[in-house]
Amino acid sequence: MRHNKKFNHLSRKKGHREALLSNLAISLIMHKRIFTTLAKAKALRMYAEPLITRCKKDDMNNRRLVFSYLQNKEAIKELFGVVAEKVADRPGGYTRILKTGHRLGDNAEMAMIELVDFNENMLAEKAPKAKTRRSRRGGKKAEAAPAPEAPKAEAPAEAPEAEAPAAEAPAAE
Repeated sequence: MRHNKKFNHLSRKKGHREALLSNLAISLIMHKRIFTTLAKAKALRMYAEPLITRCKKDDMNNRRLVFSYLQNKEAIKELFGVVAEKVADRPGGYTRILKTGHRLGDNAEMAMIELVDFNENMLAEKAPKAKTRRSRRGGKKAEAAPAPEAPKAEAPAEAPEAEAPAAEAPAAE
């Protein structure tokens, strides 16, 4: 029975799996976006998000705990410096996984995993979106209704002009 066996073993022994996830986490922290298989991306999300949560509180204990997982000084500097500033006010959900299709050789499902706060394109799209208040009262609708009726009256006048050249084209042949 599979009681209490929740995480994906990725067809690897414990040491190999820990080395793989550590290297993937270092690459994610340094490059902010990596392409890998979907299974590895999901396993990496479970591995990396608690480490990113630790970086919010910069003290010696958290640095040592994260270093015991990653074993890379440059990644620790990046995580507790640049990444910690961006994720300071986010209450979890630091990574995003997007499926990118299938790999040509073995048809494995591929995915892109990225740090959410570092995707400038998605952040730019969210910024200009403004909320509008919608009311169920019909006061403004009644005033706005007569304005669209005026252009509708002009539309039938233009339609016969557009049909006339089309009707002449078959007759010319």
